[in-house]
Amino acid sequence: MDIIKTIEWKDNKVIMLDQRRLPHEELYNTYEDYLGVAKAIKNMVIRGAPAIGVAAAMGTALGAMGIGVENFDEFFQKLSAICDRLGETRPTAVNLFWALARMKACAQLNKELPIPEIAEKLKEEALKIYTEDLESNHMIGRNGEKLLQDGMTVLTHCNAGALATAGFGTALGVIYSATNAGKRIHVIADETRPRLQGAMLTAWELQKHGIEVTVISDTMMGSLMKQREIDACIVGADRIAANGDVANKIGTYQVAVLANRHGVPFYVAAPLSTIDLDIKSGNDIPIEERDPKEVTHIGPIHITPDYVKIQNPAFDVTPAELITAIITEKGVVEGPYENSISKLFN
Repeated sequence: MDIIKTIEWKDNKVIMLDQRRLPHEELYNTYEDYLGVAKAIKNMVIRGAPAIGVAAAMGTALGAMGIGVENFDEFFQKLSAICDRLGETRPTAVNLFWALARMKACAQLNKELPIPEIAEKLKEEALKIYTEDLESNHMIGRNGEKLLQDGMTVLTHCNAGALATAGFGTALGVIYSATNAGKRIHVIADETRPRLQGAMLTAWELQKHGIEVTVISDTMMGSLMKQREIDACIVGADRIAANGDVANKIGTYQVAVLANRHGVPFYVAAPLSTIDLDIKSGNDIPIEERDPKEVTHIGPIHITPDYVKIQNPAFDVTPAELITAIITEKGVVEGPYENSISKLFN
């Protein structure tokens, strides 16, 4: 299977596939400084928690290369300001903050080296985060595909594929691995309002890999579950609390509720970097509120009356009791999640 290059480092520049242009145009943007990377994350040129983490690490490395000082304390102060700027872009995806903390720790670990060598170490760390994400995605896929049987129809929400990661996918990685194992999987991608990541990104990605996909509106899934036309649901995650509550794209909660009502397994696929042990429950996860225009407009077309009030939270929280299992690179865990998740880190 061809790897979709969501993001890569080349000639000390960061190159990203502009996901806002899909599915109609495959355009790659080049970024030469961390401010450009920060803007790309904020404006959703790149999205998906693992991919955001990789982008933040690469943005930090770019920023470090431009710090022209010789004293480490001054260097680290400026590096911390760079990380703060990148950290302002998307508050819910914990991979962002995980990657930034790792980059700062790398700088501290190498503080005795000359500044140019520290910058080189940060570049190496960013590339390591990229490589590790690819490896963990493949492991998630191998662990999760055992849950899928030949001929199943699987519903997925938003996009948790190669486009949301360094290049393979979490939820879709499970489907890719099942397909590689010779299983015939039919995917139903709900459109995922308001930004339509399912209709525009997941459908594009699956079609590119030759996997049968049907796009439905978000309002159709309950009816299809009632008619026994969906065998399982698999989604990604932007942050998982210590108790197993999962923050993911808005609308995930309703998928889980409907799956629970109709006895359909509901799986979450995510790397360990998405688990935030410092967050006790989903009640403590910050939820990003995005531009009202994402609701009032579809592309350039204004679809609502003028001056109506708009709410546009980008994420919701699915309680742990609605989740059949969480698929990680270290294995598949089930509830009670307070115990099973903690064991993943032992």
